[in-house]
Amino acid sequence: MARKYVDCRDYPSDEKCTVAISADSEEELIAAAVQHAVAVHKEKDTPEFRKQMRELVKEGTPPG
Repeated sequence: MARKYVDCRDYPSDEKCTVAISADSEEELIAAAVQHAVAVHKEKDTPEFRKQMRELVKEGTPPG
């Protein structure tokens, strides 16, 4: 199973967030990424938002 990640730099935001989150499973990754987005970026945890997050998932590890 390949590692997966979401990088905030790939999501348009006024905060210029540089956080990248990685996990072995997509479900774990989405859960952590949504928690971050709600807490830091004031997003709403909706099915539509989770779909958007899934579109940002990449395989591998975040670039340094």
